Amino acid sequence: MQKVFGMISLGCDKNRVDGERLLGEVRRHGCPITDDPEQAQVLIVNTCAFLNAARKEAIETVIEGNSLRSGNLEKIVVTGCLPEKYISELFPALTEGDVFLGVSDATELFPALERAYAGERVNAVGTGCEGGGRVITTPPHLKYLKIADGCFNHCTYCLIPSIRGKYRSYPMEQLIAEAQSLGPTQELVLVAQDTTRYGEDTGENQFVALLKKLSELDNICHIRLLYCYPEVVTDALIAEVRDNPKIIKYLDIPLQHSEDRILKLMGRRGTRSEYLALIARLRREIPQIALRTTFIAGFPTETEEEHAALTEFLRQAQFENCGFFAYSREEGTPAYRLKGQIPARIKERRVRALYRVQEQISQNRLSAFVGRTVKVLCDGIDYERSCFVGHACFQAYDVDGKVFFNAPRAETGTFYDVLIDRADEADLYGKVCREPGRPLPRA
Repeated sequence: MQKVFGMISLGCDKNRVDGERLLGEVRRHGCPITDDPEQAQVLIVNTCAFLNAARKEAIETVIEGNSLRSGNLEKIVVTGCLPEKYISELFPALTEGDVFLGVSDATELFPALERAYAGERVNAVGTGCEGGGRVITTPPHLKYLKIADGCFNHCTYCLIPSIRGKYRSYPMEQLIAEAQSLGPTQELVLVAQDTTRYGEDTGENQFVALLKKLSELDNICHIRLLYCYPEVVTDALIAEVRDNPKIIKYLDIPLQHSEDRILKLMGRRGTRSEYLALIARLRREIPQIALRTTFIAGFPTETEEEHAALTEFLRQAQFENCGFFAYSREEGTPAYRLKGQIPARIKERRVRALYRVQEQISQNRLSAFVGRTVKVLCDGIDYERSCFVGHACFQAYDVDGKVFFNAPRAETGTFYDVLIDRADEADLYGKVCREPGRPLPRA
């Protein structure tokens, strides 16, 4: 089967890795891959199902993709979280899809397509396995490594355990081999639903041990940690982040709320005082650390006083980066049955209020860089702004803000010293003040 394949991947970076494994199967079979859906004969839509809005986007993407059948398109493969969770409803209703695969069915892609080309609509969810090789879809200097799948935190608002199952750590030897196979990598980003619980499903937490092993690889220059749950940020992990020169001094720690009553309803294990103590300790132990988190606004029964307390928590914590989401009532979660559901307009108002507070915090923090030199990893060219774009150590790629900079020339995947001359609430702007390997000019 020599068909041209394209992919539209929706959702999180964990989903991106699943999509890269599917493309690995395409490459293994010798088929060409295009980034233009209009040129594809087989279009893979890698879906997210975490929230109702994500499910809607996924279905709309499949329907829009179906319009390409008047051109080159012959088959649509619907894969990922949406069919994994909702295949019984999805398969008869979404007739635009020819093949349906789950989150770990990469090896079934071609057998299922053979059946589809023979005239069958194929439900192959749960019939394959993840596969091996990947086709990297990020800039070549930055790659993700998914170290586990599933989750056993059982937050009351979250569908992930019912979509991806219990927490499953990938074998350490497999992860080391995969990281080696990625080739020269300036930044390796570790992801999972909860990276900090790596190994606990097999009897003992092995996250720090994994970090040490990955740090020994010559092809890996820097390691960034995402999705670190606060109660598992241990003494050993703090020491490793502090003392290991390969680990970027940055932690993404999803907190979801600050107030004890709401945290308990969410099924979260922490408290406001514990969170503030952890933040203070991280900044004391690792003074240069950047902290990112996420919060949910409008969880059932959240009062105006608790919302105000959350905004005050933001002012106390002074996070470098934050994301805010309106609570989404998801059928099948314990929170779905809670009384005191909050109207959408109030949830959205609270989200906007939280963003306003954080934007001021972020702008104040970023303004402190004006007139200073920042080490920036070049991610490419921003053609709309006619300049280069990259990210600093306190910015996660494709999640936080960016650094836009001018230079006579710049190479993707290379670090540059950028003199910052302007900041806004999200991004920094400046110009290269020296090229790699050259000393800074004297004043």
